[in-house]
Amino acid sequence: MVDLESEVPPLPPRYRFRDLLLGDQGWQNDDRVQVEFYMNENTFKERLKLFFIKNQRSSLRIRLFNFSLKLLSCLLYIIRVLLENPSQGNEWSHIFWVNRSLPLWGLQVSVALISLFETILLGYLSYKGNIWEQILRIPFILEIINAVPFIISIFWPSLRNLFVPVFLNCWLAKHALENMINDLHRAIQRTQSAMFNQVLILISTLLCLIFTCICGIQHLERIGKKLNLFDSLYFCIVTFSTVGFGDVTPETWSSKLFVVAMICVALVVLPIQFEQLAYLWMERQKSGGNYSRHRAQTEKHVVLCVSSLKIDLLMDFLNEFYAHPRLQDYYVVILCPTEMDVQVRRVLQIPMWSQRVIYLQGSALKDQDLLRAKMDDAEACFILSSRCEVDRTSSDHQTILRAWAVKDFAPNCPLYVQILKPENKFHIKFADHVVCEEEFKYAMLALNCICPATSTLITLLVHTSRGQEGQQSPEQWQKMYGRCSGNEVYHIVLEESTFFAEYEGKSFTYASFHAHKKFGVCLIGVRREDNKNILLNPGPRCIMNATDICFYINITKEENSAFKNQDQQKKSNVSRSFYHGPSRLPVHSIIASMGTVAIDLQDTSCRSTSGPTLSLPTEGSKEIRRPSIAPVLEVADTSSIQTCDLLSDQSEDETTPDEEISSNLEYAKGYPPYSPYIGSSPTFCHLLHEKVPFCCLRLDKSCQHNYYEDAKAYGFKNKLIIVAAETAGNGLYNFIVPLRAYYRPKKELNPIVLLLDNPPDMHFLDAICWFPMVYYMVGSIDNLDDLLRCGVTFAANMVVVDKESTMSAEEDYMADAKTIVNVQTLFRLFSSLSIITELTHPANMRFMQFRAKDCYSLALSKLEKKEREKGSNLAFMFRLPFAAGRVFSISMLDTLLYQSFVKDYMISITRLLLGLDTTPGSGFLCSMKITEDDLWIRTYARLYQKLCSSTGDVPIGIYRTESQKLTTSESQISISVEEWEDTKDCKEQGHHRSNHRNSTSSDQSDHPLLRRKSMQWARRLSRKGPKHSGKTAEKITQQRLNLYRRSERQELAELVNNRMKHLGLSTAGYDEMNDHQSTLSYILINPSPDTRLELNDVVYLIRPDPLAYLPNNEPSRKNSICNTTGQDSREETQL
Repeated sequence: MVDLESEVPPLPPRYRFRDLLLGDQGWQNDDRVQVEFYMNENTFKERLKLFFIKNQRSSLRIRLFNFSLKLLSCLLYIIRVLLENPSQGNEWSHIFWVNRSLPLWGLQVSVALISLFETILLGYLSYKGNIWEQILRIPFILEIINAVPFIISIFWPSLRNLFVPVFLNCWLAKHALENMINDLHRAIQRTQSAMFNQVLILISTLLCLIFTCICGIQHLERIGKKLNLFDSLYFCIVTFSTVGFGDVTPETWSSKLFVVAMICVALVVLPIQFEQLAYLWMERQKSGGNYSRHRAQTEKHVVLCVSSLKIDLLMDFLNEFYAHPRLQDYYVVILCPTEMDVQVRRVLQIPMWSQRVIYLQGSALKDQDLLRAKMDDAEACFILSSRCEVDRTSSDHQTILRAWAVKDFAPNCPLYVQILKPENKFHIKFADHVVCEEEFKYAMLALNCICPATSTLITLLVHTSRGQEGQQSPEQWQKMYGRCSGNEVYHIVLEESTFFAEYEGKSFTYASFHAHKKFGVCLIGVRREDNKNILLNPGPRCIMNATDICFYINITKEENSAFKNQDQQKKSNVSRSFYHGPSRLPVHSIIASMGTVAIDLQDTSCRSTSGPTLSLPTEGSKEIRRPSIAPVLEVADTSSIQTCDLLSDQSEDETTPDEEISSNLEYAKGYPPYSPYIGSSPTFCHLLHEKVPFCCLRLDKSCQHNYYEDAKAYGFKNKLIIVAAETAGNGLYNFIVPLRAYYRPKKELNPIVLLLDNPPDMHFLDAICWFPMVYYMVGSIDNLDDLLRCGVTFAANMVVVDKESTMSAEEDYMADAKTIVNVQTLFRLFSSLSIITELTHPANMRFMQFRAKDCYSLALSKLEKKEREKGSNLAFMFRLPFAAGRVFSISMLDTLLYQSFVKDYMISITRLLLGLDTTPGSGFLCSMKITEDDLWIRTYARLYQKLCSSTGDVPIGIYRTESQKLTTSESQISISVEEWEDTKDCKEQGHHRSNHRNSTSSDQSDHPLLRRKSMQWARRLSRKGPKHSGKTAEKITQQRLNLYRRSERQELAELVNNRMKHLGLSTAGYDEMNDHQSTLSYILINPSPDTRLELNDVVYLIRPDPLAYLPNNEPSRKNSICNTTGQDSREETQL
């Protein structure tokens, strides 16, 4: 390009000096030209076009005037017919000439002149170069036919009585009406549905046909029967309705021909109109129409925005949303861009939902669709992500855009957003409530490893239930488990509460214990009036105030409860007459009917000033006094809060000085210096003083720092926790943090091995290299060698995370197929391994640890179907893998977002329980196991008192494991082995049989003598031949199946041992026959005070924050991390 400076010479110095002195005045004498733009719009034609066509409001007025003019011409025609006297005779001149008065002729001429002038003017303005296109249009031809004869009659008076078919102006009126509706939509900026337009066109077409037929027959019958307008109307209605009475018929051939022509026109035009109307009706059924503005202003509604609506998602939302009594009058408007599914359509046709749910097909990114849903008047908007897509990041991006669009359109509408990836969470921080799927998922799976069945506990807490599931079952554990599943978290202000008002000015632990003892409610947290943070179990130092908001677990909220006092004698009689089993039901009666619970108030007054005596009575000649439980003080002395033998915390605080010094050389406590994503909550954790090199994080590869190539070589003191995932996503960071939290004792930290299908990136390794005993390995659970190298034979838990790549299955429910089969293989190869699996669909959990011939599982399947028919939201709760916490589906946590609409604190409480958030002074979830030394406590109420008085812990539930009493299951086929043994000692035979009835299949498999006898017995049967009856033959078949089963397990064990030997691994850690298939586990949330404790019960605890007991003026060992690490962590968190 040519340089501009070289072409344009600079101004001489004198001009530049003059410009400096004169300023802008120097430019006044210059040759400048003023340019005016859009001069083409100043022409006469453009101004006319602007007035008649372009301008919306003036164009609407012109259309309305034209429409009125056409209607006036039709009205004048009717007046002319009514004023005309029918003449006698059948001459054809009556067809061409009519009697028209002079005033009427003057009006018709005036209308014709105006109409013709307007038509010519609009034709001129819309002319685009083709004159014939303007002339040959049907409206222009009709205008010429109706207007030109009247104009000619002005200059030729003899033509004033010439017949002109003015009634054809009705078609021009129809055309003007259509244009007027279009201009009306543009002028008022409000779109009507296409259905309204099409219905209007159909009605106008039908009216024009009838009016044309009426006027035509009446005029043509002037030489026949001389029908009036009413008779013509009667004939047209009878004819077009296909009734055909025949009392009125046309006589002349011209009228008959006209009727035939009109019927042909009707047969062509009307079906086309009806077809378009039907098509639009079907499209409207798909799109859902509009939510009326009047209903939006008078009724309350919420909007559900999803990318694709499945029947499971819809039913979960509707069941959970309408489970709350105050939401019964709400409407649910679903805004979805896809067409309604067939199953969804069938459900929405049910009367219970058809009056409440409105489906709109549209996009949240369009203001027009948001206006249809009346988003600005909605009480809330739920935006859900599509977790069934392979690319979850793309799904999150769509969710973010929807949230932005809704916030832009309706800034005051509360937003409830579900996001999948934690790194995308900071884009929607403006939302009122956010649930990040991967954060909750990994934190829940991590707590499952140290607090068994945490996933089931949280799932039951966030589901709405009355606790009526399983009450008709003959199994006692199902009744207790189903009834306790009805417990939920509620809130109330202390001064307004009957439960907690009397504990004002007393400690939190005192209020929690006595409220549970008296009312059966479990107080778990408070929120101060001057603080927005919720504190779970703030400990005995926390004094209850009148304005505190109390959070408690109960079968229903206090507002739906009725209270009644009973005499102590009546209560003792009731307790003696109704409860005799080892696991008693509550002393207080709870009637969950019609939303009201009647609670019998127990007497909690102490018998002496020293408190109630909870020691066991002496037995017989024993004079040794059993341990007693100290009372819970009203205002606790924190110096008395210490760890007792029951809750012996094997932490560094109880180690010897030498052990403490050696442990501090390895680990420190502080905030992680690096976070893999923005928005993660800072958590105080066990950390290393220096980060581990990336090469040392690889478990199966040696490096210059160590020479270990398998998990066995490391010599870990505690068992492993293995996580099998497809990729090392940022959410996996939330699996490590709860397992390395500062309140976990160092001696109990389990090594974590990440078994990844794809190598992790450097950002993820930077985040995990500060945590102790965290390793990764590239491999898959499909490969037995990879499993053996990562130490599966001596692992405590194996966590199998659902893979994103399986989401591309053609059938939705087949997305879990690969995961289920792989877990089943692990279950068969390593039967003693505790496997925790994540599934996409909760319905697939029935295939976990599948045994086709297990009659007990079949009975549970029937129970699930019955509960689903009753309308239960937790029909799957009795499945053994779910009850035991071995399977989990993130879709079960969707109800957490739905419940937050009524309980805005549920997300915060769940995050505190899972360790995703840490609030100073708030407790954390942990567990303790009941041993033989703890059975002297006997009941759950005494355990509650022991914990509150000694350590300040608050129990919230029990995880119980029982022997599965199978009658005809596959694991008991070998019970009758000795029944056909040819032994001489019948007493020994009965002893073997009784032992087998009380043992599990794993116990039977541990006796090689039994296996050897079974093989000898089978060989003896093969030699003797068939000498038994049909019943004996059936038992022989069962025994052969048992022998086949044992040989299969031996083959599997041999396969594993051979692979371990091939890889150079020791086979000492592989227990080939240890099987726990014949036990069942379940959760009792907030059980009754009289519930008996059993051996190996795991009690869920909310333990106070250990930092809350440390003096403020003393340096804490909890903060003994290097300064640089603490500073880096805070800077990273603030970012």
